[in-house]
Parts: sequence; structure tokens; C-alpha cells
Amino acid sequence: MPVDTSSAFEAALKRIGKGLYVSLTTFRKDGRAVVTPVGCVIEGSTLYVLTPPGTGKVKRIRNSGRVTIAPCNGRGTVPVGAAEVEGVARLLDEREIARVQHYMVKRTFLYRVVRIADRVLRRERRLVAIAVTES
Repeated sequence: MPVDTSSAFEAALKRIGKGLYVSLTTFRKDGRAVVTPVGCVIEGSTLYVLTPPGTGKVKRIRNSGRVTIAPCNGRGTVPVGAAEVEGVARLLDEREIARVQHYMVKRTFLYRVVRIADRVLRRERRLVAIAVTES
């Protein structure tokens, strides 16, 4: 019988990759968890998220890169039996943000529509990219 060498993190990424959203849990300085459903894209063994720079999750990741992830729907509901796994989050630089935006354009129709609307309206949408990897 073959031995399964894939990690719980990789298994969670596979399940998350079947949907469009991830339940991202970040932690306050006092250790309290803050759960947020966010759109995501997976490339290789890394989960990527785009978010505005002023959000609480960005501040919390700057303080501590400790996060947990789980698959969810757009409302944040995690399916029964879905594993929540720990990871390490980091904020990406400008060049990497463009790469993540490219991944999102390829992955979701809605993100393409938003990008086109921003161009038509000559609106600059400032975003921060977050990369989550296995801890």
C-alpha cells in the first residue's frame, strides 16, 4: 500500500482550490482569533489573497504571520468536516502584487470585470497581496 506523503496543509489547499474562497483566521496581539472569508487563488503550494491595505488582517499579519485557513463559501461557512490548518502569512512587495493580480484575473471572471471597470473609470485600486504557506 503506497504511503501518503502529502501534508495536511497541501490537502487543505487542494480542497480550498475547488472553491473561490478561504476562511482566513488572523490573530490579534492578545491572541484572539479574527475569521474573515476572502477570495483566493492557489499557485503551487502557496495560497494568495488580495485585500485593501487598510484592513485589519493586514495589520494583524504585520504583527504576527500566524494564520489558519479552511475552505469556505462566500459567506464564510466552513463545510462540515473540513480541516482548518495552520500556516504562515507574509505581505508581498509591489512586483509580487502584480503577479497575484495576474493569477486572480486568470482564475475568476468577477475579478476580470472589476479590473476592467477600474480601467474604464480610471480608478486606481490599491491592494496588498498576502501569501500563505505551510508553517
